[in-house]
Amino acid sequence: MNAQIDEEYAQARLKGAWEGGQLLQNPIWEYRATIPAAVHAITTVMDEVLEVGERTEYFKGKELEIETALREALANAVIHGGKNDERQWVQISVSCDRNHEVRMVVRDSGCGFDPKSVPDPTVAQNLLATHGRGLFLIQQFMDEVRHERGGTEIFMRKR
Repeated sequence: MNAQIDEEYAQARLKGAWEGGQLLQNPIWEYRATIPAAVHAITTVMDEVLEVGERTEYFKGKELEIETALREALANAVIHGGKNDERQWVQISVSCDRNHEVRMVVRDSGCGFDPKSVPDPTVAQNLLATHGRGLFLIQQFMDEVRHERGGTEIFMRKR
């Protein structure tokens, strides 16, 4: 990890979703990390988040949905936002409240995108496409999904 990026991250306190009060004010637990935009970094983050979720049982009954949505969001941030370039970064925050509501934010250092420009993977001409299913899965598995900061940040909520 890049210490300068971690310091900037801590100082900025992740504006956007963080400033908008979208993360929990008093979470039972919260996980935050800044990783390089490299595919190999995703597994470490996923292992750490899933371990906390399993240990606390806050993901119980929704493990598949949370794991799939977070993994897809991280993959999109690394591959599309950071171009799989370890000099770029991805920030992650996952928090849970007393009612077991999970909120996740993934932010990348890329130039963003318009989520409406992503073709619908369920229409006939896109069924065999090699990309485009991640956002669809996230939408299906999460109770709320928003793209912010010009498409460089995704906010996801699971009740």
